[in-house]
Amino acid sequence: MNGKSVYGEQRSNKRKLLKVKALLKIDGMETVLGRTLDVAGDGLSLQLDSAVKPAELGMVGFELFHEGKMTSITARVRAQHCVLGSGGFKVGFQFVNLDLGMMAALGRYLK
Repeated sequence: MNGKSVYGEQRSNKRKLLKVKALLKIDGMETVLGRTLDVAGDGLSLQLDSAVKPAELGMVGFELFHEGKMTSITARVRAQHCVLGSGGFKVGFQFVNLDLGMMAALGRYLK
């Protein structure tokens, strides 16, 4: 075992709080508006009004404001988990084949 609790934090990458609007388009469905909760180099979590099934693929878009400049992030994502909470559904997404430019922008934000 790697020393992590079965029920505790399973993510190993550094996450940073990020509360901005996001657009999510799951393949074959309408685009929905959500809100980011946090972001890491390998994924992010969104708060949504509707559930997303694990393993569903889609595109997410949001903006980062860092060092006085706005950067648009657009990435292919795969849903990892979906949990109903008091403000809606908290959905964890993993980035899929993240473009190098997007990876660099996220890296700068996460420092």
